[in-house]
Amino acid sequence: RPNGSIPSGSTMDAIKKRGYLIAGVDQATNLWGFRNPHTGELEGFDIDVVKEIAHDIFGTYDPNTIRFKAINSAERETVLENGDVDVVVRMYSVTCERLQKIAFSSVYFEAAQRVLVTEKSGIENISQLGGKKVCAAGSSTSVNRLAEAEPKPKPVVTNNWTDCLVLLQQGQVSAISTDDTILAGMTEEDPSTRVVGPPLSEELYGVGIPKGNEDMVRFVNATLEDFRQN
Repeated sequence: RPNGSIPSGSTMDAIKKRGYLIAGVDQATNLWGFRNPHTGELEGFDIDVVKEIAHDIFGTYDPNTIRFKAINSAERETVLENGDVDVVVRMYSVTCERLQKIAFSSVYFEAAQRVLVTEKSGIENISQLGGKKVCAAGSSTSVNRLAEAEPKPKPVVTNNWTDCLVLLQQGQVSAISTDDTILAGMTEEDPSTRVVGPPLSEELYGVGIPKGNEDMVRFVNATLEDFRQN
C-alpha cells in the first residue's frame, strides 16, 4: 500500500471486487462536502479524503470507483452500523461514546467549536447568549456543548448546518455554534456573519468505519499518513 497488493479476503478486497467504495458524506457544507452548482460534482476537503482512500484501493483516480451517499449528521452512526457504507467522511468528531458503536481512523483534522453571529448583533461571546436561541445540527457534539454552556442558551436543532444559516439570516436564532471549519464555510457564503469568542472545545475528525473492520482502519490510517506526508 499504496503500491502493495490488497490481501485476499480483506474488507478492501471485497470493496475492490464490488467495483466501488461507498462513502457517507455531506453535500451541503461549503468547503467540506458540497455540490458545486456549476458542475453538479461533490467537492471539498472530506470529498478529497474519500478520493484518496478509493485511489489506494483501486490504484487509480476514477470517479466510477466511488458511490457517494449524502447523509445528515444524525445518520452517521446508523449507516455504519447497518453496513450501508464502507466509510463515513463527514466532519466526524472522534468521541468515546461513538467508539462504543463504530471504529475510527486516526485523526486527519483538528477543529474547534466556536460561535457564529451576524456582524450587527454586537455579540462577542457565548456567555452573551444565555436564554437566546442558538442553532446546532442533530446528533452533533455541538448540541452537547451548548447544553454545558453557562448561562444556558436555548438549543434549536436542525438536520443540516445549512438550515441553521437560514434561521440566522431570518433572525429566528441569535447564533450558530459548531466547528470553526463549518463556520468558515458559512462566513464565505454570507459575509455579514462572523465567528466570535474562544474555542468551546477541540473537535478531532476521523474517518468512521464499521466496527470489526480493523483491516480497513489500518488501511485508511496508511492512506491518511500518505496524505499528511504528501
